[in-house]
Amino acid sequence: MTISTILLITLALFLALGFAFFLYLFRKPVKYRKDYILFVLRALGVFIVLLLLINPKITSTTYEIEKPDLVILQDNSGSISYLEEGETLNRISTQLVNHEQLKSTFDVSTATFGSQLSLGDSLDFSANQTNITKALVAANDIYSKSQTAVILLTDGNQSLGRDYRYFKPHDNLQVFPVVIGDTATYQDLSIERINTNRYAFLNNRFPVEVFLNYSGKQDLETTFKITSGETVLYSEPVTFSSETKSKVIRTDLLAASIGVKTYQVEIQPVENEKNKINNLQNFAVEVVDERTSVLILSDMPHPDLGAVKKSIERNQQRTAEIKYLNEDIQINDYQLIILYQVNRRFNDVIESVLERNHNYLMITGLRTDWNYLNSLNPGFNRSNSSQPQEVFPVYNQKFSSFQFEDIGFDDFPPLLDKFGTIEVDKNQFNIMLYQEIQGVRTGEALMGVSKDSPKSGFLFGENIWRWRAKSFLDNGDFEEFDDFFGKLVQNLASNRRRERLSIENEKFYYENENVIITAQYFDENYQFDPGAILNIELINTETEEEVTSNLALKNNFYQFDAGGLPAGDYRFSISVENQNVAASGRFEVIDYNTEQQFVSANLPGLQAFVENNQTSLTFSGQTGELIQTLLQSDKYRPVQKSRQKTLPLIDWYYLLFLLIVILAAEWFYRKYLGLI
Repeated sequence: MTISTILLITLALFLALGFAFFLYLFRKPVKYRKDYILFVLRALGVFIVLLLLINPKITSTTYEIEKPDLVILQDNSGSISYLEEGETLNRISTQLVNHEQLKSTFDVSTATFGSQLSLGDSLDFSANQTNITKALVAANDIYSKSQTAVILLTDGNQSLGRDYRYFKPHDNLQVFPVVIGDTATYQDLSIERINTNRYAFLNNRFPVEVFLNYSGKQDLETTFKITSGETVLYSEPVTFSSETKSKVIRTDLLAASIGVKTYQVEIQPVENEKNKINNLQNFAVEVVDERTSVLILSDMPHPDLGAVKKSIERNQQRTAEIKYLNEDIQINDYQLIILYQVNRRFNDVIESVLERNHNYLMITGLRTDWNYLNSLNPGFNRSNSSQPQEVFPVYNQKFSSFQFEDIGFDDFPPLLDKFGTIEVDKNQFNIMLYQEIQGVRTGEALMGVSKDSPKSGFLFGENIWRWRAKSFLDNGDFEEFDDFFGKLVQNLASNRRRERLSIENEKFYYENENVIITAQYFDENYQFDPGAILNIELINTETEEEVTSNLALKNNFYQFDAGGLPAGDYRFSISVENQNVAASGRFEVIDYNTEQQFVSANLPGLQAFVENNQTSLTFSGQTGELIQTLLQSDKYRPVQKSRQKTLPLIDWYYLLFLLIVILAAEWFYRKYLGLI
């Protein structure tokens, strides 16, 4: 408070006393008790009013001790228990948490990590993935504003995420790794990684790439093989030495039958090898039969025919053949018929298509006979004229028959078609693209597919070859457009009837990945119903262990995340509550545990980390030295901080309340004495 403020308060006090004295005590030879009470009340009231007008600022100072943070980051992954070091990690963690000097110097907190960081100290060493980098990044974000020391208790073995050796924390955070586990180097052969396709086509060969590692100094020779059941599909001798510590094996396997095929990769272990689990690894491939024959039928040549044929045949499992009406046509040889610019000459072919419930795609243009097409009643009609019009595509984000991305439709050149209003039965068709004419989005359909079998579709406009060319100009290849058109063909060539409850899941999962099952439920009008309750019953066919749960709504589908499941065969059924609608499926979980692939602690990785971060590495028997280092470091000292708070007197609401009480008391007292 400044001197001028103090002088003003003193002056206010004298003014209040003088005013009250003049009012109640001046020129009164005999002064009674009531005069002194009124004098005090009036003096206090005037003084408080003047004090509020002066509004002095009251400053208060508080002091607090701010300790640096000490975070004990504990590896909760399965590799710790597999290496039999869980007790060691628990012992070190308990020693650090209960150390009295550390608690007096630091704010000590604990966290655990596997694939994710979790606050707390609940350790069960059950995490099936280790992501050290993600845990360090999370700690770095949480403690970004305070001086922090992180003690990282880990074996250094990471199975997920970016390489932690190159992690750099902010200036306020320093990481001190403590090595948990045996750091000795053993002679060990291991399968590092298997690369293969998740799907393969029937009677095709699919590639398999296997990375092998060797830890040791002696030269050795062993055997690598791939088996399916009791059958050896591939075998090769491999040699390693102190100079050659890795090998890459590449081969092709034949997909001979449809279904999920499980294979085992094995490298023969050497004598006295400590960890033989990492010498075996399973993988699976789903063999599918996607062979599709498509007939493109036209009454005239057009660039669209060649563009459509090339888009279809980009997928090697599909063939497309262009034929004209004057040629011999056997429609039973094809799964999908593309009818290009229909007129009355198509009548015999269209009658065969409709009688035999063939799938078809109708593409119209300037030479389409709409009077004939309307007479067929295909689920859409047009009142047309001979005048042409340009039609631009508009992507429908709510389309749900199958998933396809917006490949830049807004920038595509227009198609040409006859002028006229189009009416489409939306109970029969799902609309993929809408029309835009002269900058106006009309809401009329441009492309769509039917909801039920037999499948049918339409595209109102010619010159789709320009779309394919524009996609090439934008991306340098035809891949995006061909993928879009391929999904359209795949949907139209399918004979599956649309169900109100459709489910989607992989045919197999690996033991270290989450099992996710999705579903879509439609009401009786085949509109997606976001208010339904879907229940799932999941059973392990080998152990008969059962799991029941609800599916969670995610945007326009429902999802069940079972997390990681033990290896085995599973079946499941999904039902809709209060509805007689259900669907079922099955899948297989392939035996694979990345946390059992390690034979010892990753000492080189942790050493590289401390070198890059200019910190120190501690072994499990040296934690006392680490504690002393932290306690003696000038960087980690408790700091006394003062907080100064300035509050204007006018913000003291109780002072206003006191003024009201004083003025009211004076008024009532004067009223009581009969002075008012």
